[in-house]
Amino acid sequence: MIAGTPVLDLDDVASLEAADSGGTLRSAASGGAQVRAVAADVAEDALARLRDLRPRSLVMVSGSGRAARAAALLVAAFGERAALPIVPVTSIPQWVGPLDVVLIAGDDAGDPRLIGSVDRALRRGAEVVIAAPDEGPLRAAAAGRAALLPPRVRVLDHNRLLRFLAVGMAVLKTVDPTHIDPLVPDLDVLADVLDSEALRDGPNNEVFHNPAKTLAARMRERRLLLSGDSPAATQVARHAAEVLLQATGRIAASTGLAEAVTANNRMIESAGVAAPGFDPLFHDEQLDGPAPVDRVRVFVVSADADEMAARRRLAVFGANAGLVDADLVNVDAELMSTEASVPRATDPEQPAPGARRGGELEQLAVLILRLEMAAAYLRLLGCRPADADRPAHYDGGHF
Repeated sequence: MIAGTPVLDLDDVASLEAADSGGTLRSAASGGAQVRAVAADVAEDALARLRDLRPRSLVMVSGSGRAARAAALLVAAFGERAALPIVPVTSIPQWVGPLDVVLIAGDDAGDPRLIGSVDRALRRGAEVVIAAPDEGPLRAAAAGRAALLPPRVRVLDHNRLLRFLAVGMAVLKTVDPTHIDPLVPDLDVLADVLDSEALRDGPNNEVFHNPAKTLAARMRERRLLLSGDSPAATQVARHAAEVLLQATGRIAASTGLAEAVTANNRMIESAGVAAPGFDPLFHDEQLDGPAPVDRVRVFVVSADADEMAARRRLAVFGANAGLVDADLVNVDAELMSTEASVPRATDPEQPAPGARRGGELEQLAVLILRLEMAAAYLRLLGCRPADADRPAHYDGGHF
């Protein structure tokens, strides 16, 4: 029997676009647009009331969706370097008062936790920023007394992390400019970089020139473990595992790199258990498909400036006859130079900027978009034309 093949080919552009009736790829590629919308709100003085404040703490109240993951990522990236504590919570703590700034983020304007948090924070005199739809009970609770950063770009639920991340960076940069400003990218520049990544990951680019398609191809027919080599990268890996589940239904584990290395021998043991009756002597992968063993592939998210050191940390996964292997998920220095990737008018008297990797959070934002695009491709690979994108639909205009 000839081995089964996917319904779609990653390089069949027409079929991919036809299958993407629910806008899965467009949603995943909209990270730059989401960040640019936040930058526009900030440029219009949406956060003017926070200027010159030096608050005791930044309390991040997260509702449903990607807001909690964005808060965890910001804490992992800046928690030790910010001049004020960053406190991720699900409701307002009792100690919040006039000395604090409260960022309330979520997808549901009717969430009782968010509504109650807005009301309590305002009654206690805290400065409040709301990153949620400006409608319904939440709008009534704010009543013009809070800074508003509502969503402007419609995307699927699992593609909203970059918007919440941009809001968090903007708020932190405003209340702690001395320590945070050097660590975060300009939001307009970040939006350009994300747009460049989305172009590279678009359906018109072939697998070998398309990082997201390459990831999707490497993820097929494997058990997956997503890992990170730093606390912030581990949060991105966990987000990727959640996106894979929500977008494709695939179950992937996620953990830090140290835990993945510790579990390597156990993964080899579990992957090497063959199906009953399997005889490798008579198995031809061209005719019979992959060998019936549960091979594991570890994807390690990294923003390490020393790529060789990052790759050396993966060497432990390569000595087991292919049962467990690892891929490094990182960005190219050339991509992070927006001047090289986005056409701009240049001054001939100005020296050409060198290639750069960007800061940790800038690189991780690019990897978030790439992993979300890879999940979108995996979603389409598993679709039949009759039911393409049926579960993944827009939510009727509610952000």
